[in-house]
Amino acid sequence: MCGIAGYVGPELSPGVIDAMLEAVAHRGPNDHSVYRHRQYCLGHRRLSIIDLNSGNQPIFNEDRSIAIVFNGEIYNYKTLRQELLDKGHQFYTASDTEVIVHLYEEYGPRCAARLNGIFAFAILDQKEDQLVLCRDHFGVKPLHFYIHSEGILFGSEQKSFLAHPSFRAQVNNSALHSHLNLRYTAGDETLLQGVKRLKPGHFAIYKHQSLRTESYWELNVQPQPLMREAEAIEKLHFYLKQAVQRQLVSDVPIGVYLSGGLDSSAIVQKMHELGVRDIHTFTMGFNEPTDEFPDADRIARFFETKHTTLSLSMNPMQQLPEVIWHAEEPKINLLQGYNMSAFVHDKVSVILGGLGGDELLAGYDIHRFLWPMRNYSTKIPTGLQKILQWKANLLFRVQTASKVLAWDEYRRGMQMLLALGNIEKAYLILRNVWDDDAGMYHQMYAPSYLSAHKKELKKTSDHFDALFQKVKHLDALDQVLHVEFQSKMLNDYLLTDDRMSMAHSVEERVPFLDKDFVEFCFSVPNHLKIQHGQTKALFRKAMRPYLPHEIIDKKKWGFTVNPYLQFKKDLKETAEHILTKEYIQDQGIFNYSYIESILKYPANPKLRWHYNLIWIMVGYSIWEDQYLRGQRSGALHDYYKK
Repeated sequence: MCGIAGYVGPELSPGVIDAMLEAVAHRGPNDHSVYRHRQYCLGHRRLSIIDLNSGNQPIFNEDRSIAIVFNGEIYNYKTLRQELLDKGHQFYTASDTEVIVHLYEEYGPRCAARLNGIFAFAILDQKEDQLVLCRDHFGVKPLHFYIHSEGILFGSEQKSFLAHPSFRAQVNNSALHSHLNLRYTAGDETLLQGVKRLKPGHFAIYKHQSLRTESYWELNVQPQPLMREAEAIEKLHFYLKQAVQRQLVSDVPIGVYLSGGLDSSAIVQKMHELGVRDIHTFTMGFNEPTDEFPDADRIARFFETKHTTLSLSMNPMQQLPEVIWHAEEPKINLLQGYNMSAFVHDKVSVILGGLGGDELLAGYDIHRFLWPMRNYSTKIPTGLQKILQWKANLLFRVQTASKVLAWDEYRRGMQMLLALGNIEKAYLILRNVWDDDAGMYHQMYAPSYLSAHKKELKKTSDHFDALFQKVKHLDALDQVLHVEFQSKMLNDYLLTDDRMSMAHSVEERVPFLDKDFVEFCFSVPNHLKIQHGQTKALFRKAMRPYLPHEIIDKKKWGFTVNPYLQFKKDLKETAEHILTKEYIQDQGIFNYSYIESILKYPANPKLRWHYNLIWIMVGYSIWEDQYLRGQRSGALHDYYKK
């Protein structure tokens, strides 16, 4: 697992690529290398996981006409290596990286379809005089690019681009708008204008100052309604065990993030079943009611793991500048992963996490809420839908006029029910998207900003229309599972996991996102995933013989901080100090009156959405300093360290 950065364009001083790599040194502290060929410059920072002695990059083919810098792990590299040896290829390392070089020689950019792993790479093909960028099937590993008048920049993280003289840091107002709605940035956009994320399952070819992107793989699996429960359980065990076994490949110690929930417990169970000795497990809490220490300890004792716990009693705002610098977005649930990777860094270099189980097997409350809509979402007449929409608009006007912020949650719930005939709209309301109510624009933004940028503020639903359209033939829950896997999973959860683990040079692997396991899960009919209103029903039944019943039947908490508790701890005080009337008016984006109404309203657990919004706004002020003004220190940052 590593960090890559580079560019195509005019020759620059060595200090430029060195600075670009220094910005991602946390991703690869073990080695630093640069390769130049005419207008091409490839840079690499290495975190040594496989082939510790000879795997330094770039890696070349036999005649050195192809060079690669690579971030990730290929779990089926040994099988592919033997196939390539049989075809006459010669290897000079034992690394998984070299397999990609020779695979590219055989199959070109579409070679990525044959890889099973997590990856992002850049290949310089000197014979074709082109740069090839590629990202894994589900987007576990990040890859960004920025096209300017004289060439292209690429890198694992956007912060590398700040060191290049051709990069101009400006806010992307459209991305900021989607971020304020979703608490993550939608699609292939980023908060930096012009910086794009290469889409999962895609490669891009930069040649003759032109970029072309293509898909090499697409998630297109149909549910099998006749699948029997016994068959589904048998296959679930097979594919999950296979996924865990594949992801144990490493030349360094491996651990498990053990939350005490079903997903991470299942990973430990499969490791135990595979005969892994000395399983290292790690659990962290925030001294809050949702901490899961007892359940994690129950699993650790059940499988006799080497278990370590960490309890944090802290002012979370103190770490906000550092985590936002690594995340490159003002996200909320960053502190958990950041502190976990710091916690395990000295003990293991690779960690397995349970991300993906809820998304694939319908484990969230949102899935339970949407389950009844499967029979109604396509049966509401258009005329009735218009009447329901009118009522939803009226609800917004009434609740806004009341100025009772605590009613906001109930109003959203009613609007979700009134969206019965539109599954996309109902889903976005459940995900707290607010821009379908036109009046919210005026509450959220300063009048001058809204006047200047209204055309840039693309509605959040625009990012989801094509995703829902593609799966409109499926029922409501299947639509949501498909869409969320390619939106929130990708641009929220995976981004957070990658940035926070790599902040401390820890490689996090996600067995539930093994390609075969994902394809299997999307073939399971959703009447097996949710039964009698119970989420994750199939998975619970599958694991019941192997895990304590307390783990099987427990309510899902989620590894997250409570915004209401944080507001009472230090969020309110921090926001009052940072989001002053003078600062907000000088910034020129947000409406101070709305911010003030939230900060002055009596603390209430019903205001979770409002407190999350305040968190994002505070975080954005830090992001602005760091990424637009180039300030990683100053008055704002000093406040957090007091």
